[in-house]
Amino acid sequence: MTEQTAKRYGAVAMTLHWVIATAIVGMIVVGKYMHNLPDTNPDKFALYQLHKSFGITIFVLTLARIGWRLGHPVPPLPVGMATWERWAAHGMHFVLYAAMLGMPLSGWLRVSTDRLGIPTLFFGLFEVPAFPLVSDTLTMWLHDLHELGGNLLIPLLVLHVAAALKHHFWDRDDVLKRMLPFTRVD
Repeated sequence: MTEQTAKRYGAVAMTLHWVIATAIVGMIVVGKYMHNLPDTNPDKFALYQLHKSFGITIFVLTLARIGWRLGHPVPPLPVGMATWERWAAHGMHFVLYAAMLGMPLSGWLRVSTDRLGIPTLFFGLFEVPAFPLVSDTLTMWLHDLHELGGNLLIPLLVLHVAAALKHHFWDRDDVLKRMLPFTRVD
């Protein structure tokens, strides 16, 4: 792996990017699957607990990623990139960071406000404290917000990947390579 330079991201930034990205895709797939399971399915409860644990993990890793990014400037975008593309790139990153923080928070608040009071067990190791407010209205609103966020995240991720591939294959610049481990950036 590499140290962060003016041309590419370093090992820490790349690792956090790819671990979080993989976890988010897994969360979306598992979230859709478990949501459609009948309540009588014995695996449903375990999947929800894993979903919550991975959500908390994504939240913590995102905080680490933001902290790392604040201390390690990102490589600049290509010189010839259009102004609208620069704004779109910065806007997309802002929205993705907001989702990486907002999705776990909305999920935690949703389960915290539920009258059922089912505890969140972080990978079975300890109980995550619940938000001290129980409200049927808030629970339903947060449930809808969390589900909407997950559904909106899918096209955002597709657009993010499409933009990276466009830079690689169409523009033939190093935007994608600088986040790929084991590649050279000229």
